Amino acid sequence: MKCELCSKEPMVGDNVSHSKRHTQRRWMPNITKATIVIDGKKKRVNICTRCLRTQHKVTG
Repeated sequence: MKCELCSKEPMVGDNVSHSKRHTQRRWMPNITKATIVIDGKKKRVNICTRCLRTQHKVTG
């Protein structure tokens, strides 16, 4: 999934064990569905919790 405000999406990399074996892994952003006010209208969007927190701080 992707955040509709900041375009944050999954990142890829490696798990590295103690023996230095590398296996692929993904870091997923914390995406949630939320209703926020955009241009005076309520809109339901997929948004990361960091953007949701920022929106709450700006409006409240």
